[in-house]
Amino acid sequence: MERFQSDPDCKLFLISLKAGGLGLNLTAAEYVFVLDPWWNPAVEAQAIDRTHRIGQTRQVFAYRLIARDTVEEKVLQLQNSKRDLAAAIISEDNSPLRDLRREDLEMLLS
Repeated sequence: MERFQSDPDCKLFLISLKAGGLGLNLTAAEYVFVLDPWWNPAVEAQAIDRTHRIGQTRQVFAYRLIARDTVEEKVLQLQNSKRDLAAAIISEDNSPLRDLRREDLEMLLS
């Protein structure tokens, strides 16, 4: 990782999606390619966010490469379903989550 961050001749850094979400700062990256999506879209977002850290001076492009009729395509569909469900729960006028206060959340997580 240190070489990727400091050596302009090092053009490629391969890392697993799970390792990418563990606090790394990859400010030398300009492109992120997700080849093996995870069922939880937040895991992917966190890994991609490793390139958007203090010290990043370039625009970053993130791509998801998904082949048609594969398990990865089904995972992407699952991600979209989870994202839509979360948005519906939070934005629904009569949702119990809509009026959740900080104190309520702290009580639930304690």
